Amino acid sequence: MLNRLPPLRESPSQTAGPYVHIGLTPSLEGISGPNVPDLGSGPIAAGTGQPINIIGRIFDGSAAPVGDAVVELWQADADGRHNAGWGRTACGADGSFRFETVKPGRVAGPDGKPMAPHLTLWIVARGINVGLHTRLYFDDEATANASDFVLNRIIDPRRRTTLVAKRTEVAGRATYTLDIRLQGEGETVFFDI
Repeated sequence: MLNRLPPLRESPSQTAGPYVHIGLTPSLEGISGPNVPDLGSGPIAAGTGQPINIIGRIFDGSAAPVGDAVVELWQADADGRHNAGWGRTACGADGSFRFETVKPGRVAGPDGKPMAPHLTLWIVARGINVGLHTRLYFDDEATANASDFVLNRIIDPRRRTTLVAKRTEVAGRATYTLDIRLQGEGETVFFDI
């Protein structure tokens, strides 16, 4: 029997390229047609729940903002069901992104126990061969975070903090901020999915 080869990664020619915004968010490039509004630009989580804002910025290894990234957000609704909670946005020139959604409920983890409320983020930009997967946890869910199946698989507790968004109030609405660092000091934890 032949040895199995590990799966091969994409080559540099298969990166997202300079056309990420055109393909994923054409309206931002002034392209109109049957896909306007852009897929994922509408409401993220269906149903009711606590309205929240998610904001942040994406930085490269030299701490420069990544202005050509696209961020997708996937989440459960307020009752912990994965109905259709997703959205997509392109980063601004300063690397900023923003979502309006509802705070997700808890869903069962691989061990059957409830995971902490969280959002899944997928990031793609020029030069990234494979989309980056990470999570956003909420700093006001410290008890749930302490027992989360995935968060506690990160051995170094200091690295866990790269996934925890800080809560503030902006115009009477809970706003959670998480900056994402693609590499270097304070690099965000990414998952190989």
